[in-house]
Amino acid sequence: MVFAVEEINNSTTLLPGVRLGYHIFDSCGRPPWALQAALSLVGGDGSSCISSDPSEKSATFKERYRKGDHPVPLIVGGASSLTAQTLSRILGPLSISYLASCPCLSDRLQFPNFFRTIPSDIYQARAIARLAIRFKWTWIGAVVANNDYGLMAVKVFQEETQGKEVCLAFVETLQRDRIVSDARRAALTIQASTAKVILVFSWYTDVRELFLQLAKINVTDRQFLASEAWSTSDDLLHDPVTKKVASGVLGVAIRSSSIPGFQNYLKSLNPITRPSDDFLKEFWEKEFGCSPTATNQSANKFPLKAALPPCSGAESLQHPFTDTTQLRVTYNIYLAVYAAAHALHSLLTCPHMDSSMKNKRKSICSLKLNQPIKPKELLQHLKDVNFTTPQGEQFYFQGGDIPPKYDLVNWQKMPGGSQKLVLIGRVDEFNLHFNDSAIQWSTGSNQVPVSVCSPSCLPGTRKANKKGEPLCCYDCFQCADGEISNATDSLHCERCPSESWSNVERTTCIPLQLDFLSFNETLGIILITAAVSGAAVTTAVFVVFLYYRQTPMVRANNSELSFLLLVSLKLCFLCSLVFIGRPSVWSCRFQQAAFGISFVLCVSCLQVKTIVVLAAFRSARPGAEALIRWFGAGQQRGSVCLLTCIQIIICATWLSLSPPVPQRDLDFQGSKVTLECAMTSVVGFSLVLGYIGLLACTCLLLAFLARKLPNNFNEAKLITFSMLIFCAVWVAFVPAYVSSPGKYAVAVEIFAILASSYGLLLCIFTPKCFIILFRPERNTKKNLMAR
Repeated sequence: MVFAVEEINNSTTLLPGVRLGYHIFDSCGRPPWALQAALSLVGGDGSSCISSDPSEKSATFKERYRKGDHPVPLIVGGASSLTAQTLSRILGPLSISYLASCPCLSDRLQFPNFFRTIPSDIYQARAIARLAIRFKWTWIGAVVANNDYGLMAVKVFQEETQGKEVCLAFVETLQRDRIVSDARRAALTIQASTAKVILVFSWYTDVRELFLQLAKINVTDRQFLASEAWSTSDDLLHDPVTKKVASGVLGVAIRSSSIPGFQNYLKSLNPITRPSDDFLKEFWEKEFGCSPTATNQSANKFPLKAALPPCSGAESLQHPFTDTTQLRVTYNIYLAVYAAAHALHSLLTCPHMDSSMKNKRKSICSLKLNQPIKPKELLQHLKDVNFTTPQGEQFYFQGGDIPPKYDLVNWQKMPGGSQKLVLIGRVDEFNLHFNDSAIQWSTGSNQVPVSVCSPSCLPGTRKANKKGEPLCCYDCFQCADGEISNATDSLHCERCPSESWSNVERTTCIPLQLDFLSFNETLGIILITAAVSGAAVTTAVFVVFLYYRQTPMVRANNSELSFLLLVSLKLCFLCSLVFIGRPSVWSCRFQQAAFGISFVLCVSCLQVKTIVVLAAFRSARPGAEALIRWFGAGQQRGSVCLLTCIQIIICATWLSLSPPVPQRDLDFQGSKVTLECAMTSVVGFSLVLGYIGLLACTCLLLAFLARKLPNNFNEAKLITFSMLIFCAVWVAFVPAYVSSPGKYAVAVEIFAILASSYGLLLCIFTPKCFIILFRPERNTKKNLMAR
């Protein structure tokens, strides 16, 4: 402050011709004493805790100018928010504080005369919140002072991170009068919590006790976020306990700046050249162990017990106080003095001065120099202050505050094991400006620590909140089939469009693959083999019957119908091949027609054979000779053709009016879409199956009636067994077909065709072939007519 006043007094542009003075009172860090010092301005008592000389130590900053001693009603202080509130509420003086950062002081209705050169604490809480968002720390613990400073920080932090998926794992408070127990409780909470990043918003003495308790329980793996109250504390930075517990601290600090010439000014201070400065004399005696003026030894306020030798005058002040590389509070005081000076300069400037008289040396209106300064006048000029500091910074007030600016600092370990405060970036009201790679974290590396309640849900999964837990604690569930999520921490899975399906990872929708019963898949190959084998066996039987067509076994059982039956069975086996392969318009039409006609032809042959057997035995009775004439060879062929033509008419009508068409089955959920022959007319398909069923049931009934006819080789028994198998297969086919998905419905139909065809072939022709090939002695008319 003294340096700034002297710099202004030596300026030729700021308050030229006017000389500023000051009184300093020491409040000793206690608000009641600050109030006492302020009241002394009214009552005239200038006592303080250090000096009894009111002309040298005063809590008031006064400015004096050339003609007369005119005190300006302005205080630079107080040094704390509580002091500033106390002074503003009780006395209401015009004041500029350099350290009172409580957000409450921004209320212009309650504190209209208050200004400050330090930002409101709201902005540092917001800056820390933005750091948490920037580094994706979603699970943070908080230890704060149990007062407006700490509780406000928690509130602002939560407001700033609302909707950003950042949660507080816990909030512990520290009370000054029970700091040991509170710090122990907070340390145990930190140890038990899974939060790896801890926000500490408290005074540095409280933080020291917290670190001591953490060291006792060996908690050394936490990353601390520091408020400006302790982020630049040298006591903590170089404390051995702190080095063990809190390395790599990342904090917000009061913005720093250099003051040109200030370091030289400090080093030039000497009590010999400033004999009236008692503080400087006491400091000199303690620092160098000598007396600047031996004759003044007895005049010291706190005389030493032993007389000190006189100083040589060559002592050079080398002290931490002379380090001006990072001036923080010091720079705020510097700005406060300059703000007051510029406001006074603006007030004392004559607005109607002739332009020819306006120059750098004649900018103060002499008419105003003898007039007392009114607080209301200076207040208005303080509101309008806007100037450029000697450091080139633009300075102005926004209400009573300044635009928020902070430094970002990092505690970094040096090779020797000590810790150093490193400036890594800056913060303004809206943005963070720093390089992530410049930060040294608590792990000692540049890898950002992770502090989350639950790990991020990867693409292909969705988040589901845990019941009774904060939003940051959740489980990750894989998206269901047909759903995807292509972003991290998705809340919902999106349904794929109807023509696509989710991939295995559930991260993207892929076009559905066409699925049908193909020739080259295992199931298709098995069915083809079975069909071809059946056709081959049928052909072999046909050849055997053709070769032995003159034998009684072949001739006795209506060889013409037997050959026609074998041909129809072969068609039944081969028609199953039409169902395999990619469905097309013509294949869909042909497969059902081939299936329906082949089986009707087959069953018709069996039915006519059964009727012939019945007619042959009934004709042996008296008066029934004419019965056999109605079932001669021509009638048999005609019956088969008639029954088959009915099916042909049904199929032709169905296929002409509403034929099956190839269609994608989108009802079945999966990565594949079945291409199938859709039955556009269920009635047509039902008539085809119903007609086959009617013939089969009729044939079964007739064969059952003829099963006990007197014949050594009763073919009616064989037809009965074959039709029982046939009917059983097709009765089981209907529910199996309806319940089978996709291509498996086609496989079920092919299986039914093959099973029923094999049943007819084996039951009817196996016994005959066995006798023809292996028991030729039984293949005689006498043996067949024995009964």
